[in-house]
Amino acid sequence: MPEVLNHRDSISLGALLPTAVMIGASDVLATSCTCDPKAVLPGDVFAALVQADRDGHESVREAAARGAKAILCERFVPIPHVPQCIVSDTRHAYARLCQALAGDPSRRVKVIGVTGTAGKTTTACLIAAVLEGAGVRTSIMGTFGYSDGIDTDSASETTPPAHVLARWLAQSEAVGCSHAVMEVSSRALAERRLSGIELDAACITNVRRDHLDFHGSLVNYRNAKARMLRYLSSDAFAVLNADDPVCAGMLAELHGPALTVGMKSRGEITATIVEQFRSEQTFLLQIGHDTAAVRTPLVGEHNVYNCLQAAAVGAALGIEITTICRGLESVTRIPGRMDRIECGQPFGVFVDHVRTGESLASVLKTLRQTTEGKLICVLGTAGNDDRAKRPLLARAAERGADVVVLTNDSPRDEDPEQILSDLAGGFDRPDRVATIADRGEAIAWALSAAQPGDCVLIAGRGHETTQLFGRKRVDFDDRQFARERLYERNATRVA
Repeated sequence: MPEVLNHRDSISLGALLPTAVMIGASDVLATSCTCDPKAVLPGDVFAALVQADRDGHESVREAAARGAKAILCERFVPIPHVPQCIVSDTRHAYARLCQALAGDPSRRVKVIGVTGTAGKTTTACLIAAVLEGAGVRTSIMGTFGYSDGIDTDSASETTPPAHVLARWLAQSEAVGCSHAVMEVSSRALAERRLSGIELDAACITNVRRDHLDFHGSLVNYRNAKARMLRYLSSDAFAVLNADDPVCAGMLAELHGPALTVGMKSRGEITATIVEQFRSEQTFLLQIGHDTAAVRTPLVGEHNVYNCLQAAAVGAALGIEITTICRGLESVTRIPGRMDRIECGQPFGVFVDHVRTGESLASVLKTLRQTTEGKLICVLGTAGNDDRAKRPLLARAAERGADVVVLTNDSPRDEDPEQILSDLAGGFDRPDRVATIADRGEAIAWALSAAQPGDCVLIAGRGHETTQLFGRKRVDFDDRQFARERLYERNATRVA
C-alpha cells in the first residue's frame, strides 16, 4: 500500500493532539501524512518516528525539502518556515493521525485483535470462520496478508505499519464488512501501531518467552502483549487463556468484562479432548450449560485452545453454539501450521511454523500420541533473533523426537554455522544429532530415512517461501520441497 495516507477532510493537529506543542503555527490542518521521507509530497505532514533501528528526526530536512507542510516530532529541529508539532511519542501520534485521516473506521467496524506468542494466525482464521458462518461479513489481517472482504494482498509482517492498518479498516468498511479480525504482534504493540483503533474484543492466546532480542526482557515482552487491553473500547470484552499463568494474571488489569477459556482450569468456556488421530481430533466444547462436539483436522491440544478462543468470541457476540461449531469445523487447514503433507507415503509428514521451545514440545507431544514408529524432527531457527531460545528449542527436540536433524532456517545477518552451533550446544548428547546445513538436503535425508509408521516434523518456517542469507534471498518452500521429494520417492518405489 502507498506510504502516504490522504483524506478528503482536513484534521486539526491541535484538536487531535491536545497536549502537543506547536511551533511556527498556532495549528496545522492535515490532509495527508507519511513517515517515509522519500514519499513526502508537497502538503504532507511528515512524522519523524523514533524506532529501534532508526530515528526519523534525521530525515526531517529531507522531508522539508520535499515540501512537507509540517513536521510531527518529539524534539525541535532547527529548520525554517516549516511548522513543528512536538509530541511525547511520534509513533502514537502518527498512528492516531492515520486513523483520523481514514475517518476513524474502528468506531463503526467491530475490530477483534488477537495476540499471543503462539496461535495468533490460527485463532484469527478460526474467529473469521465463526463470524462468516454466522453470516457476518468479516475482513482479516495477519501473517498471511490481508483481505477486506473482496481483495486480498500479501504482507511482509504480522501487523503492518499504522497507515496500512488505517487504510485496510477504511476499505473494509467501504466494502460492507461489519467486523474485522487482526493479528497483533508484540512489536506492533510496543511501537504503538494500534493507537487510534478502538478494539471491540482482545484475545490473548498465551505468553511465553519470545522476541527478547527486541523487547530486552520477558517483563517488557509481557507488558507489550498486555498493552492491547488498553485499546479496548468502553463496551468491549477480552478473552484470556486461564491455563496460561501470564494471561490469567492480566485479569486484574481489566476494567471491563472478560471471558476465560481453558482445559485444565475452570475457564468459563472449556473443552475436553475425546479422541485424537494423526489427521483429525474430536473435542467436546462447553459454553455455559451447552455442550457440543467439534471434529477438526487441526490436530493437537494447542489447536483446541485456539478453537476455544474463537468460540469465546462467537459466544460473546451472541452466536449459538451449533453455529460456532460449524464455523470451527469449516477450517480444514492453516498453511504452515501443523500442515499435513500427504502424497501417499506410509508415514506422516508435517510442516509447522514453531518458533519456541514450548511450542515445539507441544507439537512433538501431539505427534508422539499418534506415531507408532520413530519421530524425526528437522529443526532450524532464524537469525537476528533471541539466541537464548536456541538451547530451549534443542532441549525440546531432544526430549520429544527420536531423531533430530539440524539445518539452516533463514540466517539473515548471522553466521549460519554459529546458529547451528548454538542449537547443537543445547543438546545433552550433541553427538547423536545430525547436522546438514543445506535445508533441502536435510529434509530429503529425513524423508528418505522415514519408515512406515514413522512421522517427520519439518519445524521452523511453516508457510514461509524464502530464506535470507544476508542480503541474498533464496526461494524455498518446505511444503513444496517435501511434496516433490515424496513424489520422487513414490515414483522410484513404483518403478
